[in-house]
Amino acid sequence: MKRTVMSIALAAIALVSLAAFGTYKGAILGGTEVRYPLTVAMSDFHSLTATTLDGKTFDFTQLKGKRVLIVNTASRCGYTPQYKKLQALFEQHGGDEFDILGFPCNQFGRQEPGSASEIGEFCSNNYGVTFQLMSKVEVRGNGQHPVYSWLCNASENGVGDHSVGWNFHKFLVDGEGRLVASLKSGADPLGDEIAGFAAGR
Repeated sequence: MKRTVMSIALAAIALVSLAAFGTYKGAILGGTEVRYPLTVAMSDFHSLTATTLDGKTFDFTQLKGKRVLIVNTASRCGYTPQYKKLQALFEQHGGDEFDILGFPCNQFGRQEPGSASEIGEFCSNNYGVTFQLMSKVEVRGNGQHPVYSWLCNASENGVGDHSVGWNFHKFLVDGEGRLVASLKSGADPLGDEIAGFAAGR
């Protein structure tokens, strides 16, 4: 009897541990990853605004006609070296037809604790970042920034619901303001899918 109870208890612990690992693994890899056919958004992407790292208002109307990669960033994450590839992507394709917007966020492992000036200095000194960085935001929860509300809610983006699971989750939005893809943290900024999107292929 005791062996049976112990076996059941051990099995239960194993199942709970496996579920926890699955949840953790999913979070580290960045949550959902999907691609969408071109669908008109319910709310206008280009009506959004954000605040830049230096405190200025960034109006999304200036993104009309541009393909955009939006990524939540952090300075103390295992994915932080992706800044180098993101900058390389921006140098290759950034301009009138493609842009990158980085949104620092401290919600995952408290891996972006710095002030705006500290974040700017870190990105500039370590990775030579010149693409647009915004002020630190929350990408989920009650304080979710309006840009991420649009990205994460089908009622606004017209295609699907998402939950950002970790730093460096990537969203692709086309020049018409339509959400094209939601990609996990591990998605390579210089891989075929993202580089092809940046190049307009």
